[in-house]
Amino acid sequence: MRSDSTLVINWFKPDIEDERWEFFNHPAKQEWYLNYSVTWEQIVSCFKSGTLCKYPRSSKIGEIPVALSYHSYEEYQTWLAKAKRGYRKSYSKMEDALQAAGELNLPAPIILVHNGDAILFSGYRRLCLAWNYGMIPYVWLVEI
Repeated sequence: MRSDSTLVINWFKPDIEDERWEFFNHPAKQEWYLNYSVTWEQIVSCFKSGTLCKYPRSSKIGEIPVALSYHSYEEYQTWLAKAKRGYRKSYSKMEDALQAAGELNLPAPIILVHNGDAILFSGYRRLCLAWNYGMIPYVWLVEI
């Protein structure tokens, strides 16, 4: 799938193994996994049946609320723009590469859905890059 303005981001299915840290180590996401008894094995088994879906800047995808999407500009300021240098560094690299080349190929951010609730599993910086350039990004939407 492709998101474009004067610049272009081509989105592709991510590799779930590259995002392993998000399940086992991200402190803000552990409560969601526990509330729904979601296991790594469930995520992996459902991952292949995910789909690329448009995700306009919002706290919801369709009618489903997305936890940790941090879609507002104020949240962007808190979670990315004013974040520690190490966290911002990868965003800055992507932004520089997009501006230099005019086009990037990126793995789609991942949203997990369970029982009518969702969580941004991975890819916040990639979402922000597209949103900040006026693009509608695609996400890999996985129903657990």
